[in-house]
Amino acid sequence: MVARPHARAAPVADEVPFSLADPEGRLRRVRLVHELWRPRVGPDFARAGRGRPWTLSIPRPPVDRIEYRLEVTDAEGGVETVCDPGNPLRAPGPFGEKSVVELPGYRPPAWLDADADAPAGRRETLTIESRTLHASFDVGLWTPTGVRGGRPLPLLLAHDGPEYADYSALLRFAAAIVAAGEVPPFRVALVPPRERNRDYSASARYGRALVSELLPALERAAPTPGGPEARVALGASLGALALVHAHRLRRGLFGGLFLQSGSFFRQRFDRYERSFPHFDRISRFVGSVLGAAEWPDPVPAVLTCGTVEENLANNRAVASALASQGYDVRLEVVRDAHNWIGWRDALASHLPGLLRRLWE
Repeated sequence: MVARPHARAAPVADEVPFSLADPEGRLRRVRLVHELWRPRVGPDFARAGRGRPWTLSIPRPPVDRIEYRLEVTDAEGGVETVCDPGNPLRAPGPFGEKSVVELPGYRPPAWLDADADAPAGRRETLTIESRTLHASFDVGLWTPTGVRGGRPLPLLLAHDGPEYADYSALLRFAAAIVAAGEVPPFRVALVPPRERNRDYSASARYGRALVSELLPALERAAPTPGGPEARVALGASLGALALVHAHRLRRGLFGGLFLQSGSFFRQRFDRYERSFPHFDRISRFVGSVLGAAEWPDPVPAVLTCGTVEENLANNRAVASALASQGYDVRLEVVRDAHNWIGWRDALASHLPGLLRRLWE
């Protein structure tokens, strides 16, 4: 563990400067770790002399927030990746916190303040057994305050559900928009990943389990009114891909899709992902989506993707293909990268409209 020197980062005009103090000269290298471009580590900081601060300035990227860490190498060659010790602003995530620079123009969503008065609702755990996968799923089921347990309500099913709740404040958002009357009362099913890279990568076994076991169990525990339009699916990255795969497996499964930064890998756009164990399976499935002339069960779909994401090209391709197949589809490009806060910030602008369309 290196000594914690002081660091700071603040935007100035068209550049974003970073500075890391090292008055005792204990470090021999500092690099920026980020999600703006490849390689993900670099560029290097520089310093004018021993004991002087390490500094770096990068051109302002087309985002309103930057999540980053610092890779520091000490005099003995030990390497550590740390948050910026001089920057208190942090973003949570499943792999630990990151430091954050909020650039001029960024505003957190207003509901983060407005939700303070919203009743929190009730969260319980529903254990669903899957014979197909020889596993069980502890699905979080959220119900708004004042709704009795057996009352039929529309359902928002979220892949990576616990992560959406923890890192994108999904349940706070649901409580806020229900309390504000933006959408009718609805439930949220927080479906956890089991073996995420395997199950969410266009896996036929997982798709069958979702279609024939998870959703029927949810319907028994939390009935929905009417037809499939009462169910909307939400997912990010591989979780979004898996929802499209399930939707194409069974007609009438979902009434709408909200897909964030979908990992719709293709050879043409995504050779950098070639080492992913299930790349070929994903590529074949996405190829079938792109190559279909029509589809018998088109549903309203909203796709969001960040301005600096490598997934943007494949999301554009999928959105275009779905539109040509009769889907009412929108692709919204947001000024962020592939992260939970970017996905959180896109919820308020684009999800309530989809829910109102289907549920009012």
